[in-house]
Amino acid sequence: MFVISKRNNGDYKFVFTSRKGKTIFTSIGCKQKSDCQKIIEAITEDVHKFTFRKNATPSGKHFFRLSIGGLVLATSRKYSTPLMLQKGIDEIIKYVITAEILDFSEGESIFPPEEEVFLSEEAKAS
Repeated sequence: MFVISKRNNGDYKFVFTSRKGKTIFTSIGCKQKSDCQKIIEAITEDVHKFTFRKNATPSGKHFFRLSIGGLVLATSRKYSTPLMLQKGIDEIIKYVITAEILDFSEGESIFPPEEEVFLSEEAKAS
């Protein structure tokens, strides 16, 4: 699934997660939420238009950058082997067309602050 959220600097981003909830890639920052939505739409419409450029860190971890026309739009998480990296790419290609989109960008937090939880539990006890 795609999850849209807001960064601390006010930019929007999205992540694509596996069926198990693990982040596969994270987008670049976008000034407008609509830009995230347009990128997601383009990826889901035809993922084969995009390039998966494989790279490795100096420490030997493997990752890819998702781009179109030379513009990098997202960077993957780090994988321990080239085979795991390829499995991540294969998972995107297989599931991206049916991926749901969740938008958590409007609320300040998807979870209430601890003190609110504590206060509401205290009120229930009264």
